[in-house]
Formats: sequence, structure tokens, C-alpha cells
Amino acid sequence: MAKRCDICGKGPAVGNNVSHSHKKSRRRWLPNLQRVRVLVDGQVTHQKICTSCIKSGKAVKVA
Repeated sequence: MAKRCDICGKGPAVGNNVSHSHKKSRRRWLPNLQRVRVLVDGQVTHQKICTSCIKSGKAVKVA
């Protein structure tokens, strides 16, 4: 499963865990994706959308 928003394209961010001794190990921050029923070109489909796109109204949710 691709961890990418279907609306804005937001994906994983990468960086380091940094311990108290300043030893670094790689880590990822994943976007908060939700599987939502949305209206696309008159059709109801399921898409993986980040919560910031849902909150801003970029996707038209269908109940």
C-alpha cells in the first residue's frame, strides 16, 4: 500500500531518531491517511486522503 495522499500527494517524511547519546538511526513520519468515500467525476469511489485535505474541504465526502 502506497502511503501517499490521492489529492495532494503528501507522502512519508524521513529523518533521524536521535538518542540521548546523540546516536542516530533512520525513521519515517507517515501521513495520517484515511480511506474515504468521495465524489470524483460524478462517481463515488474510495480514496486514501490525508486528514488535512479532508479538513480543508479539498475532497467532497459522500455519506
